[in-house]
Amino acid sequence: MTGKNKKQIIEKEDVVVKFVGDSGDGMQLTGTLFSDNAALAGNDLATFPDYPAEIRAPHNTIAGVSGFQVHIGTNKVHTSGDLCDVLVAMNPASLKSNLKWAKMGATLIVDFDSFDDKAIEKAGYKTNPMDDDSLAKFNLIKAPISSMTKESIKELTTDVKTAEKSRNMFALGIIFYIFNRSFDQTFKVLDTKFKKNPLISEINKTVIKAGYSYADHVEALASTYEIPRAKLDKGKYRNITGNVATAWGLLAAAEKSGRPLFLGSYPITPATEILMELAKHKSLGAKVFQAEDEIAGICSAIGASFTGSFACTTTSGPGLSLKSEAIGLAVITELPLVIVDVQRGGPSTGLPTKSEQSDLYQALFGRNGEAPVVVIAASSASNCFYYAFEAGKIAMEHMTPVILLTDGYLGNGSQLFRIPKMADLPKINPPIAQPNDPDFKPYRRDPETLVRKWALPGTEGLRHRIGGLEKENIIGTVSTDPQNHQIMTDLREAKVQKVADFIPNQKLTGEENGDLLVVSWGGTEGAVLSAVEVLQKEGKKVSHAHFHYIMPLPKNTNEILGKFKKIIVCELNSGQFVNYLRMKQPDFKYLQFNKVQGLPFVVSELTEAFNKILEEK
Repeated sequence: MTGKNKKQIIEKEDVVVKFVGDSGDGMQLTGTLFSDNAALAGNDLATFPDYPAEIRAPHNTIAGVSGFQVHIGTNKVHTSGDLCDVLVAMNPASLKSNLKWAKMGATLIVDFDSFDDKAIEKAGYKTNPMDDDSLAKFNLIKAPISSMTKESIKELTTDVKTAEKSRNMFALGIIFYIFNRSFDQTFKVLDTKFKKNPLISEINKTVIKAGYSYADHVEALASTYEIPRAKLDKGKYRNITGNVATAWGLLAAAEKSGRPLFLGSYPITPATEILMELAKHKSLGAKVFQAEDEIAGICSAIGASFTGSFACTTTSGPGLSLKSEAIGLAVITELPLVIVDVQRGGPSTGLPTKSEQSDLYQALFGRNGEAPVVVIAASSASNCFYYAFEAGKIAMEHMTPVILLTDGYLGNGSQLFRIPKMADLPKINPPIAQPNDPDFKPYRRDPETLVRKWALPGTEGLRHRIGGLEKENIIGTVSTDPQNHQIMTDLREAKVQKVADFIPNQKLTGEENGDLLVVSWGGTEGAVLSAVEVLQKEGKKVSHAHFHYIMPLPKNTNEILGKFKKIIVCELNSGQFVNYLRMKQPDFKYLQFNKVQGLPFVVSELTEAFNKILEEK
């Protein structure tokens, strides 16, 4: 597919494109179609959807702006990018709120038709940015997107609303031209999506072609760009969000354990898509129950775990608060349970569509009594699969609740995911009690793991009692004896700590010793790693330790921390992991870098902070 006007093609290693517009402008779909196109073209990628926090915010206001950022590259892409090379803005409000995320000299593609006096005023502009030279430092493309969209489909439909809804496809056509993309595969996606209404598919395809043709004739687009294919390992790939990857990881854990999957959950932003994805897979044996509230969701899961299912519940921070008492029930009954917390900004309802790492304290300590659970965290959209699988493996093999922390940035964002073969995943071996076992007692434990047997109701000869009241060690009868309570409390804690014997040692990126160790956990890995790599290329003695296993910590944590002159812990909260380290690893002095803005780290702010620390005597 070539344009009529020959333009210079510039090869780039990576590029960041951001689509922004009003909530109804289809920016999420546009960004998804572009990222899927890039994946099929062989580029590595990471995406970041940015939803407005308000439901149905007023049209053409800052509060209603929705965005989707795509970072594609020929090398490994760790983040969705700091600043964008191309910003597509569908109205004045989206331009005003997102211009700060555009690189100086970036290409700005705006719907010129949307810049009327009323929209400009609602966005907070005092003058029209299309005329006042405030955008002189950018490559501004004043594209009449709305009017040209209507013109391109006038023979297919005269419906004004349909034309307005198709504007995003015109912008997508321009982007396809700028990056020399074929739209054949995108057309197939549209045909499938609108199979029952082929006219809508034809309208969208026509508008994409019109946008492509328009870009071919714009003098301001003197160059187009080529991003070569990434060097990827052989395999089958797909562009996957963290929530879908989490759902798949839970399905895989169920299959490898031989236990049927049960999910009891209540919809909550940004975790709902896990519930939705698992509901599609009844053919794989998944049973999904949408409960009336968060408490019912987790209690149904605990009941399913008691009967022998691999039981899970999914939520976000406010829902985790409501589940806390029931998590204590799973602790004292010693039943396997996975609780997925897709973190968002808090407290209370907080920032429902924005991402934070502010639930760590709650995951570690947010229960009454001594109620230890395993806590692990995913770090990318794609590895949500593996840590969901790992959460299931630990929960079932160690008969304990496991809290898996992801976040809105991971859950809604996407990456290329190499689909593994089930044969390559480790087997999960739940400690199922055998019928008529003469040695069975409800709380008799394996001496190595301290794990009790999972006695499934109805199994001959295994009648037993568990529940929320304290039980007598081994026998399982209700007990209020002080010494017994001490024993059972210590055993439950020791069982969780024993998990450290079965998880991998903490890894380092960089040398084993040096001037600065950068510590991170959860969804900040990509940005922190990218910043560390910048400093390493400059010859600085900086290494990176990213923690996936939090409770318990890897056994070599103390050894790693002791080999560096300075340690800085980076988190999207006010310092929860660093304080946990101060409690668990008190021999070291920790610096910290925190951000609580509902936004991910950007690489530039991290490198600036790290350099400042290195320069201090």
